Amino acid sequence: MTDMLSLAGTGPVVLAVFVILIFFSVVSWAIIFFKLFQIHKANSESVRFMDFFWKTKRFDTIAAQADRFASSPLVMLFNEGYSELKQVMDGDAKQEQAGVSTDLGDIENVSRALRRATNQEINRLEKYTTFLATTGSASPFIGLFGTVWGIMVAFEGIGRTGSASLAVVAPGISEALRATAIGLIAAIPAVMAYNHFQHKIRVLVKEMDSFSTEFLNIVQRNITGK
Repeated sequence: MTDMLSLAGTGPVVLAVFVILIFFSVVSWAIIFFKLFQIHKANSESVRFMDFFWKTKRFDTIAAQADRFASSPLVMLFNEGYSELKQVMDGDAKQEQAGVSTDLGDIENVSRALRRATNQEINRLEKYTTFLATTGSASPFIGLFGTVWGIMVAFEGIGRTGSASLAVVAPGISEALRATAIGLIAAIPAVMAYNHFQHKIRVLVKEMDSFSTEFLNIVQRNITGK
């Protein structure tokens, strides 16, 4: 492994390929560890929040303690939905005092707030994952470019020396193939991590959709009387 990563005697183009691939790999691993922590926290705190939500059953009490579950995307949905609901109810109370008949069919405002919060949370959860997808798709081709370039340089060396012996050819070919190997080393974990995170995010999105539906049902049953 040490020999494979040795850059001594490497040509400038292949060296640049190595540096790019190592950069992709290091950043990808940083993202992988960050997303593992972020999504684990989101899952665990969502479970805790839903347990608290159904046990408490009072929106004001839930809102007062929602910060305990700040990493859960469901908390963002609740905060946005509850904030919009209070605005709708305050506006409705003012209209009733003025003698105007009102209808909290304005529930659509709450629904829009929940959809907006869902989109914001999806963007937050998917942040940086596109870099993993880019690494997974681009790294093998970058490595292949380094391999092709290295082989071209090796054949030029054969042309200059007039010798095709193994001692002349092998170092250049070995250097060239290392580029492809490093490209695959960078790409494979990135692809696996990207697919894993996309699956976990899809599960969280389903939970957010389910929570939004339940939130709206509670509002309609217990507040609007519909």
